[in-house]
Amino acid sequence: MQLHWSPKSPYVRKVMICAHELQLTQQLQLVRSVAAMLKPNAVLMQDNPLSKIPTLILDDGRTLFDSVVICEYLDGLANGSLFPREGDARWVALRWHALGDGLLDALILWRNERERAVPLAALLAAFEHKTRASLDLLEGEVPALEARAFGIGHLTLVCALGYIDYRFDTLGWREQAPQLAAWFAKMQQRPSVVATEPVDG
Repeated sequence: MQLHWSPKSPYVRKVMICAHELQLTQQLQLVRSVAAMLKPNAVLMQDNPLSKIPTLILDDGRTLFDSVVICEYLDGLANGSLFPREGDARWVALRWHALGDGLLDALILWRNERERAVPLAALLAAFEHKTRASLDLLEGEVPALEARAFGIGHLTLVCALGYIDYRFDTLGWREQAPQLAAWFAKMQQRPSVVATEPVDG
């Protein structure tokens, strides 16, 4: 399988954490791909018309996107347990996943806005407000996170918090959410998380 990949993308990181957790990294051929919002990648678009990463090319030539679809495919391929199959555990995991992905969406839009020549102050404030509200919510859910087995919800939240550290290191989120910070510190010790730290270059 080929994976359109970048070491900076938090969505790619989700897929790579899954691959590490499921012992599938050796089955992935990583294809370094740039997916800039203002510059569609013609090569990438041959596999994904949206010019977005991650995009997975299966051995039979079919393609899968986006990150959650690829993660669930890998989990099924390995007969894993990152996606609970039924009951309350499934909905809890998918809710945390949706929150983590939604937070990532907001953070990426926030970063794009702040890099404009003349950022819109109201929009910057709105993104920060949503981010801090998400952190407040998660601060209260740390006991529930600790009580559940590591899965798609946990790893997506790890990617979101890691992206805050990578792109918003002055936010000071640990002071706002100390219990969440302690949980994240434990998650950062997982080999899959260590192996997928975002890097420049």
